[in-house]
Amino acid sequence: MMNKKKLAAAMAVALVLAGVGAGGYWLGRRGAASAPTAANAANAATAADAGAKASGTAAGGKKVLYWHDPMVPGPRFDKPGKSPFMDMQLVPVYAGDGGDGGVSISPGVQQNLGIRFATVLETTLSPALEVVGNLAWNEREVSVVQARAPGYVDKLYVRAPLDPVRKGQPLADVVLPEWVAAQEEYLTARQLSADLAEAALQRLRLAGMPDELIAQLRAGGKPQTRVTLRAPQSGVVAELSAREGMAVAAGAPLFRIQGLERIWLNAEIPETAAQQVRPGMTVEASAAALPGARFSGTIAAVLPSVDAGTRTLQARIELHNPQGQLVPGMFANARILAAPGRPVLAVASEAVIRTGERKLVFIAGADGSFLPSEVQTGVEAGGLTEIRQGLQAGQRVVASGQFLVDSEASLKGAIGRLGADQ
Repeated sequence: MMNKKKLAAAMAVALVLAGVGAGGYWLGRRGAASAPTAANAANAATAADAGAKASGTAAGGKKVLYWHDPMVPGPRFDKPGKSPFMDMQLVPVYAGDGGDGGVSISPGVQQNLGIRFATVLETTLSPALEVVGNLAWNEREVSVVQARAPGYVDKLYVRAPLDPVRKGQPLADVVLPEWVAAQEEYLTARQLSADLAEAALQRLRLAGMPDELIAQLRAGGKPQTRVTLRAPQSGVVAELSAREGMAVAAGAPLFRIQGLERIWLNAEIPETAAQQVRPGMTVEASAAALPGARFSGTIAAVLPSVDAGTRTLQARIELHNPQGQLVPGMFANARILAAPGRPVLAVASEAVIRTGERKLVFIAGADGSFLPSEVQTGVEAGGLTEIRQGLQAGQRVVASGQFLVDSEASLKGAIGRLGADQ
């Protein structure tokens, strides 16, 4: 009985072992059959990716224009791989993503960024230069009153410097003994002979006696013992050297009269703007001490000297001052106006991005794209900048928000490619 039980157990163990072996054989066969299928799929995917790279298309159907390193966007590569500049893989640039050198921004984003546009115009510019300076005496409007012969000052009518005077106003009475003797000589010669009288009159003129005094002598027949000195022009007494009772020598200056109808503004012109300033240009000036008042004038001269400290030239501007409101020492602003020139292309000055090395604008396309363009600029006037090269009349450019567009273009490499293309 025990033998039969042992035999039954042995047969059961054998059957179990046989089943395990068969199962293992079946599993092994199934694994062997499935392994080639996975390998084939991987190989197929690799082949498809290689084909896409070779053909320059992405899974979405977009065409790959080239590969680049976003951190160094200038250089382009014709195949993928590792960047030679950074520890990263090259990134593909697809058609329609600004790969043509520009950048695309959706209309909604444009509105959120507050982008405004300006049109390239053909117009004439009248550039104006804003300068500052100080008012000074006009040295071309100076008159000196002096004694023509030795004598003394009998009476003064003007007693203090900077007193205002009018043309013809009495300044002082002086006694000139030499003139008194010459007048008596003339009166005596007139009684003797007309020729002698004429010779005596000539000596009076050579002595410096004015025609007005000579006419009084001939009409009155009496010598004029006192001579009244009068102001030759209107203005102020800039210098007063005469005092009552003082003796004066021949030729001694007694008064210096400074005119105020035209006054000088010595304006500081930056060295870089020296070529824009020429004599004869029109100037409009205003003084801080006279708010609201405007004074017109012209540039009389540009002095041929540069200040070593400020690197400026001095322009001598002659301003009209009929009411005498402007006085020396005042601080004034001047706006130098140039005559309108020939028609030029111009764009809003705010549309020009100045990077230091070059100047850029973003041209707006009809499809919402923005293309950077390097431009050469000229003069600026009235918020407009002359464009000498890089744009055409009628083109639309970004006038506000261009720095955000510039940032987007820099990230996508548009700015770098602009330099590389050139």
